[in-house]
Amino acid sequence: MPNTSTALLVESEVRDLDLAPTDNVRLANLCGQLDQHLRQIERRLGIEIGNRGASFRLIGDADGIEAGEQVLRTLYAVTANEVLTPEIIHLHLQDSTLEAGLDERRDRLPEVIIKTKRGLVRARGPNQQEYLHTIQRNDINFGVGPAGTGKTYLAVASAVEALETDRVRRLLLVRPAVEAGERLGFLPGDLTQKIDPYLRPLYDALFEMLGFEKVGKLIERNVIEVAPLAYMRGRTLNEAFIILDEAQNTTPEQMKMFLTRIGFGSTAVITGDITQIDLPRGQPSGLRQAIEILREVPDIGFTFFNARDVVRHALVQRIVNAYDAFDRRRGDDARAER
Repeated sequence: MPNTSTALLVESEVRDLDLAPTDNVRLANLCGQLDQHLRQIERRLGIEIGNRGASFRLIGDADGIEAGEQVLRTLYAVTANEVLTPEIIHLHLQDSTLEAGLDERRDRLPEVIIKTKRGLVRARGPNQQEYLHTIQRNDINFGVGPAGTGKTYLAVASAVEALETDRVRRLLLVRPAVEAGERLGFLPGDLTQKIDPYLRPLYDALFEMLGFEKVGKLIERNVIEVAPLAYMRGRTLNEAFIILDEAQNTTPEQMKMFLTRIGFGSTAVITGDITQIDLPRGQPSGLRQAIEILREVPDIGFTFFNARDVVRHALVQRIVNAYDAFDRRRGDDARAER
């Protein structure tokens, strides 16, 4: 009987890689404490990585090795200026060709880089790249997918760039004020104070890109308006960039109302996750219905994200996958009972 490990090595490919210039501090940064960064890459790409100094050996299938070499070279370049963390490793693994699995689409689309005064915002992965292109091409755009895929953040970045380049005159960031199982009505304060927690993620993205002081001044001048969806009724919004976040919690009537507010020279981005609907039981989601009704309408863009696009902690991607698998099993069991 052949030795199992020998058989495995025969079936796998081996690639030797030398990283230059040799720098022990940067190499230690790349490998991480007790080689934890290398182990993280191994687990994600399904390969083995060994090294002696600046010489690395990669063992695995051809796709895994190709992705592994790309990630190691990219991360080694990053070590010239940054201290690597598991989060940074995770983000670069998202960009590897193996993780993306959509190389042809990535090659067709030139990279979109959004410039803000606080820095550059780049797409991570082909779905985010397509999302930014879609926002640039269409007046109405839907970004649909799980938490952590960058839907809201990239929409806010696109809005900030449009404002700073004078393509629009104002920004409107909107959310439906739907309670996710909590009861906030007893809390003290006026309506604005009660709904402020729902809008906090939008404020956070604005603060990161423009700074606290500038955001405050723009809100005072009504150049930026952050408001609940109910405040949109009866308005026509010209020369504005409008973002409707958490759109899965709109009713069909609210969604139609919002979409018909859009005026000349305006761009709208609607983001949401149809697996996290907080509406009362039996109430249909306006986002789900809009996807069905508008999917074939020209000049309306749709980008659908999945767990592979998650750019938060690696566990978030696994959690999304686990819930998806559970929902599929439950659906199969329900069909079997019928």
